[in-house]
Amino acid sequence: MWHRASRWLKEEVVTSPLVPVLHPSPLRMKGLGLFTLFGHPLFWFVWAVWIPQPYENLPLRLFTASTGLLLLSKRISSDPTSRLSGHVFTAVFWFELPFLFSWMYLCNGGNQAWLASMAAMILTYYFATDWRIATIGLTAGGLIARILFEFWGPTVAMPMTTEILLTNTMVIAFCVSMGLLLGVSSANLRREHLAHTLTTMGIMAHELRTPLATMALIGDAVRGAASERNNGAGHKLEELAARLHLLVRNMNHQIDMQIANARLMRLPGHKEAVRAADLVREAVANYPFRSTRERESVVVDVKKDFVFEGSHALFSQVIDNLMKNAMRSLAAASTASLPGDLTIEVNAAPRHGRILFRDRGIGISAEAQPRVFEPFFSTNRGTGHGLGLAFCQRVIDSAKGTIRVKSEPGHGATFTLELPILR
Repeated sequence: MWHRASRWLKEEVVTSPLVPVLHPSPLRMKGLGLFTLFGHPLFWFVWAVWIPQPYENLPLRLFTASTGLLLLSKRISSDPTSRLSGHVFTAVFWFELPFLFSWMYLCNGGNQAWLASMAAMILTYYFATDWRIATIGLTAGGLIARILFEFWGPTVAMPMTTEILLTNTMVIAFCVSMGLLLGVSSANLRREHLAHTLTTMGIMAHELRTPLATMALIGDAVRGAASERNNGAGHKLEELAARLHLLVRNMNHQIDMQIANARLMRLPGHKEAVRAADLVREAVANYPFRSTRERESVVVDVKKDFVFEGSHALFSQVIDNLMKNAMRSLAAASTASLPGDLTIEVNAAPRHGRILFRDRGIGISAEAQPRVFEPFFSTNRGTGHGLGLAFCQRVIDSAKGTIRVKSEPGHGATFTLELPILR
């Protein structure tokens, strides 16, 4: 029983990735920014003029409103899934919700208006961000507000009695417990849904190997029949057999990728020293190019090699996923393959190593770029499953690295991987 409970706690609290912004989208980020920018001056008017409360603070409201400009900035709102956006969102919402509301609650003596406001704030905070961030944020915000109130808080006209304090504490505790329960349940449901979907895809991909094995046997039979003929028909059969074997190899390669992507929520903890140049060269050598011309379009440029800590197998899959996306983009460009259509550059700075994938494909629209790392989002509606880049980001995050994309439609795309250097 204790073992099961400890395993559940580890999975829920430690292993599960933090999601600073729930349901991220540029429109939602801008909406929250606008609400912050215009909402706090409006609340000041309500509590200071329309329904006057014992304490209000216009400079504090205006400062809080100005933090909404951070959420409205293009760098933050255009990519709400990025690490920077998550940090900014977490900081703004912590100041705006648990800290500010706790301060106002204390300064107003915990009256009815601010008790109701605290209850609404707690539930909103748990709805907007990860339950672990919300719990830590509420605790820190309440403690810091209390400390500041003791030293610099105004004199409260009607201090809280013991009965009011106990009543308010019970109401706030109930809101926290409900927010915590709903937050944990929601996070667990999201992970279970994603894990079950990925497992099903992995099983389906694995089952495709049986008909592919049959196709490979048919290809061997055709090749055997071709060897018995020395005329043009035999040469034609040999070409058909070669194309059939290439198709089987490509399909098996895609299946391997699907099964690897199905590990999105179950990345192993084992890490090793990985040399970037060897990793890239090996992945390029093993990639199932459709032709010699396509192979020659890939150029590996090692400016300065580096070693990082991670899983060699998983990072091979990352390189493979990024190459596959680049090849698909180049094929959609409808131009003949040329050397340098895809350049993979390995370079290193004092603290971080960098692997760049720069292609001359069709590019990615500005609207799609902030979402390309979301699970199940794909720019290729025909065949894309939307897991490849989500898998890449998860693997890179596990190595404390980052991945970002820069693209202009019609002018290709550049994916940049930055990883901490081991040595």
